[in-house]
Amino acid sequence: MSSQVPARIANILINALKGGVVPRAGLEYITVGRTQEIAAILHDIDMIEEGGASFRFIVGKYGSGKSFLLQTIRNHATARGFAVVDADLSPERRFAGTKGQGLATYKELIKNLSTKARPDGGALPLILEKWISGIQTGVKSRMGNEEEEDFDTLVERQIYAVAGSLEGMVNGFEFARAVVLYWKAYREDDSAMKSNVLRWFRGEYPSRREAREDLGINFIVTDETWYDFLKIFAAFLVGAGYKGLLVMIDELVNIFKISNSVTRANNYEKILTMYNDVLQGKARHIGFLMGGTPQCIEDKYKGVFSYEALRSRLAEGHFASDGLKDLSAPIIRLQMLNQEEMYILVEKLLNIHAGLYHYTPRLESGDLVYFLTVEYNRVGAATHITPREIIRDFIELINILYQNPEKSLAQVLGDNSFELARGGLPGEEIGDEFQDFEI
Repeated sequence: MSSQVPARIANILINALKGGVVPRAGLEYITVGRTQEIAAILHDIDMIEEGGASFRFIVGKYGSGKSFLLQTIRNHATARGFAVVDADLSPERRFAGTKGQGLATYKELIKNLSTKARPDGGALPLILEKWISGIQTGVKSRMGNEEEEDFDTLVERQIYAVAGSLEGMVNGFEFARAVVLYWKAYREDDSAMKSNVLRWFRGEYPSRREAREDLGINFIVTDETWYDFLKIFAAFLVGAGYKGLLVMIDELVNIFKISNSVTRANNYEKILTMYNDVLQGKARHIGFLMGGTPQCIEDKYKGVFSYEALRSRLAEGHFASDGLKDLSAPIIRLQMLNQEEMYILVEKLLNIHAGLYHYTPRLESGDLVYFLTVEYNRVGAATHITPREIIRDFIELINILYQNPEKSLAQVLGDNSFELARGGLPGEEIGDEFQDFEI
């Protein structure tokens, strides 16, 4: 395994995971479990490509792998020709607010617009120029050796045809005008106009007056209109040769934390609008993935379920249970990785680390079991340990062992590690499932 991971990717993986964040690259080398969940969401992506839409909540405790799963799906989607936008909610970024929080979320989404060719965001100029280039190529192949003037006329006619197809959508007329303006700026190599049009697409114009003066467009993206713009973007992206648009929004807990009940309800109303659009077929070629904790979904006073219209649509039926999951339901609940899956993960990380630093791993199978047993038998682990914490501890451990080759595993883990591994230290009752850890 270690020889298959490029050094640059291995370095990203180790550093990101040690810092407790999800790496943007290389997830395929460390993905463990989640096979069913990934398959279910990839089926959604198939439906989006066919012109449908999807909406899912990814729900799990802190450190359970929500962000990891979202990032994995992001990489799958861009590899398959989708454009992806993603954002984390915060007190400044919500679905709705009185101080431009909805627009702030839109700006963050468009800033992070990613494609296979531009996986780290900022793909909007690339998408527009690829679209224009594609139209030019298509026109050239059809017209043969006609005059250049005819070529420009035919390209412009095709540009207007694509733009015209957007005009039937809410705010589509203004979007279409901006697309045509970008084409003219592209043809005339007017970098200032191109920059202004990009500002408009990104929601950066503070007033309609400024947009009208610069572009002749008497409209800007606002808190009320940003979601409609995402739907137009999805239609435009398909016209530009992409398979569709995937919208990924994490940290829903920031809606749960809003103290004002009216503001919370406005945010849940926006989620309801998106959800209804998907189910009623009003949205096409677009998918939504939203990450949150069980509490921020299920809390009946402040969570998503406090909004009755959402609770009635999202609550599970009578037959789903921990052992029987309906992966076609709008809520996908993530269980913590089990001990066997964690063993596979730390083994992968050990091999990647050894490949990155060019050494032969000292730790063997029994050592990995020893480490995991110590982790699972720490005080409070039965209810609070997460994969994120175990991964951080493990990378710290192998860093120390690599940098201090004279130290043994037991020395690094500490004097109490053997008793911890046996579940024998006083202080808290340890669950039976952790005492007989085996692979």
